[in-house]
Amino acid sequence: MTDHPIFRGAASALITPMTEDGVDYPALGKLIDWQIDEGINGLVIAGTTGEGSTLTDEEHREVLRYSVERAAGHVPIIAGTGSNDTAYAVELTRYASEIGADAMLVVTPYYNKATQGGLIKMFYAIADASTKPIILYNIPSRTGVNIEPETFVALAEHPNISAIKEASGNISKIVETAALVGDKLDIYSGNDDQIVPLLAMGGAGVISVLSNVLPRKTVELCDRFFAGDVAGSAALQLELFPLVRALFSEVNPIPVKAAMAEMGFCQNILRLPLTQMEPKHAEVLFRRMREQGLLA
Repeated sequence: MTDHPIFRGAASALITPMTEDGVDYPALGKLIDWQIDEGINGLVIAGTTGEGSTLTDEEHREVLRYSVERAAGHVPIIAGTGSNDTAYAVELTRYASEIGADAMLVVTPYYNKATQGGLIKMFYAIADASTKPIILYNIPSRTGVNIEPETFVALAEHPNISAIKEASGNISKIVETAALVGDKLDIYSGNDDQIVPLLAMGGAGVISVLSNVLPRKTVELCDRFFAGDVAGSAALQLELFPLVRALFSEVNPIPVKAAMAEMGFCQNILRLPLTQMEPKHAEVLFRRMREQGLLA
């Protein structure tokens, strides 16, 4: 872990509440307020879970601006500014820097992909455009490209590249990365079922889908680990596993949007190609939520 992580603990990869006509800003505001009241350590806005890829450019910018203003400095706001169009990612990163986002989450380029050398050039171009720290987002299951451990070493040399969101699920590769980058980059788990293993490798926390519905408990899981209660943290990881599994029974953010709607935070509206959760999966999800006291 670096001396000054962007955040330590749990940051919610926040959903974007929607209506049939656009973004539901009153619902987004209430959700941000609730997350802060529940003790969340950071908020990621307009990432994968926030359906950033189907927001219009105008919506994307407005959601970022609104969230920065609503959070009012209470927690770091991490702006999802990644794209497979490097020029657009540069432009959006500049904008997010100007409006006061605390950091950027930049995903690997999907569909067109890249060589490792291409990844280095792309991330450097985006980091050059930023006045705030960059979190590299590695999620090969969705993008088709993996950032290799040696590539992270090269990326760590850029002064604005500060951290990694690791959602590859490949623990061996993550251990290799941690060994190579040392304290040059913070590593955040991008998978809710691997928080404790990542923390055990010196990780700084998690960028979480789970914490949309259980912010306080996800923060507690991290806090227990940092306080030296590794057994307690691991027990909580195992306790929450059935809910985590249900939250990923269909492609994210379909289940978490259904969960938040059931809790009364938003309407269960997603944008195509995402569709509402299948009833058989929703039944299991709501059962797991009741087990955690989230539903009556």
